[in-house]
Amino acid sequence: MNTSQTLRQESDQPRRCFVVGPIGDPHAAHGSPEREAYEHHLGIFEQVIAPACEKYGINAVRADGIAHAGDITEQICRHVVESDLVVADVSGGNPNVMYELGLRHITGKPTIHIGEAGRLPFDIASIRTIRYQRTRSHLAGARKEIENALEAGLRDGFELLTPARVLRGLQPGEGLASASEADDGGEEDEDAPGLLDDFAVIEDGLDEMTADMEAITKTIETIGTLTEHSGTEMLDLSQANSPMSARLAAVARYAETISAPAGELHTVAAAFAERMTALDSGVRAALGLIEMTPPDERGEGAEEFLEQLMSLDEAAQEGLAQIGSFGTSAGSMARVSRHLRKPVKEISIAVKQLTSAITRMGEWAAKARQLARDATA
Repeated sequence: MNTSQTLRQESDQPRRCFVVGPIGDPHAAHGSPEREAYEHHLGIFEQVIAPACEKYGINAVRADGIAHAGDITEQICRHVVESDLVVADVSGGNPNVMYELGLRHITGKPTIHIGEAGRLPFDIASIRTIRYQRTRSHLAGARKEIENALEAGLRDGFELLTPARVLRGLQPGEGLASASEADDGGEEDEDAPGLLDDFAVIEDGLDEMTADMEAITKTIETIGTLTEHSGTEMLDLSQANSPMSARLAAVARYAETISAPAGELHTVAAAFAERMTALDSGVRAALGLIEMTPPDERGEGAEEFLEQLMSLDEAAQEGLAQIGSFGTSAGSMARVSRHLRKPVKEISIAVKQLTSAITRMGEWAAKARQLARDATA
């Protein structure tokens, strides 16, 4: 009897593997990026992951292979949390994959990372990842590496993974302890920080985003004031029937005065959007953890965290209305004179970055409001 047959017979419990990774769109047009992504990741599943699992009697399934009817998001979360094993393809750092991976890390259950060479996200660079390339020999090698990882894990036990950088403050809390901790029978360290206490790691980033939003608002107000003054000056010149050279000089002065605040707006908006991207998977994982925790066990830290998300979103939505109207007028400003093209370009880029980031923040807040309502229901 070979090693894989022995390992298959050692457990009476069925083993389930949920495969987390980009899915793509099977209905997209041939040759489109979405269709190519679907074909590629389906090939990785069928040629690499599923056969490696099957060798040890493990049934592997992707999200698009879930047979039961119902809320697909809820089903995915349940598979991520409850499956005996998760294999995660982290190629490209897909946001949904990183969110699901964050939920999985919290459970402390066995997880194997794979990823296409050259497309591994920085956030989880410290975690061992089986790398593959899009050639037959490399895919065969990746399959063998997964088989080796499964054999070692089934024989000796799977090592607990170090959480990703954005989740470095999150530790298994009550009801989510690993099996090895549950078997120790040791006493709980009352002085150890709880999971919700460690949300400070994420909250620091949210505080920085709040400061960014305040700076953005002030900068927009400054540009608005300068624009109003310029408009008054241009109206006076028009009424005085001043020559075009005088009006052009006024526009050049206006362009010079808004150059610095436009550059500042561009810089702060980029920082705001970058923080949003860095925090997204961590915040979503934290929200998922709160959702998994009974309301009466969440503690004040969770409530404060949800309130912070909602408060930041309210301030951002107010700013978004101001930013939106300002962005509309900025487009027409660029046609007035070449002097305005650079500052207007910086303003337009900032508007797009902020709009995208604030939209994503709205998703955080919507989930936070739902969890807050559930706690008071």
